[in-house]
Amino acid sequence: MSLRNQLELQLRNLQAASAAMPTRVQVTDPSGIELRLELSQLDSMSCGFLELALFLPQLQNSTFQTLKQWGQDLSQRVSYLLENIGIQELDSGNGQILIRSTPPQGSPAGTQYYEVLLSSTGNGTFVLRRFRSISGQPGRVPVEMQVTYEVLFKLVDDLIATSPSVP
Repeated sequence: MSLRNQLELQLRNLQAASAAMPTRVQVTDPSGIELRLELSQLDSMSCGFLELALFLPQLQNSTFQTLKQWGQDLSQRVSYLLENIGIQELDSGNGQILIRSTPPQGSPAGTQYYEVLLSSTGNGTFVLRRFRSISGQPGRVPVEMQVTYEVLFKLVDDLIATSPSVP
């Protein structure tokens, strides 16, 4: 069963059971790709989450060029979030690529932005989070992302479709 189908089934079951939030959903496909979603809320049409992580064993110790290509492919394909995303930092020494909103969503009160970290260390990971920085205050705080199921499933499909198959 595909990651998307497993995720859809788990979310449906949690929603039907009126599961307590927050909770974690974790699904794995036959090839070992694992998806983890840190849910904060759930209803019949949408969900809120703080983090979506994808672990890809085939990316373990992959070349930096492979990781960079995945970042470029993701940035071009994922165009339906609140802001477009694009590569911001390349760290070949640590095998990591940082992708952020381009441009971030700004207001007089502060800025909100998506942040994606791609890494070839460990199992090869994709981690999506959203942050807010408040004008005049140091640091940033995590922000819940709210999406319809349709957007969430499209994102999962696009992550799998763009992920490199060969390290």
